[in-house]
Amino acid sequence: MDSKEKTIALIELALESVRPYLKADGGDVRLIELTDNQDVVLELLGSCQSCPMSAMTFRAGLEESIRKAVPSVNKVVAQNVPSLAQG
Repeated sequence: MDSKEKTIALIELALESVRPYLKADGGDVRLIELTDNQDVVLELLGSCQSCPMSAMTFRAGLEESIRKAVPSVNKVVAQNVPSLAQG
């Protein structure tokens, strides 16, 4: 397993730690990509796409969990939520 694969595995573990809370509200998240620049691209699914609290959930839940697991991550963005797509 190379370094990128290890990083992706750590990101997936971080997402798994938050996923039960998202699913409880009808949402979910999917890892789309880890770029060469260490940017994490996510897709919010279900009710997370349109929830007015998605920005707070994203920053305080998803992004924080990923950054704790993988401090080398440059930025975390959600490709399908315009306000979260820039990082």
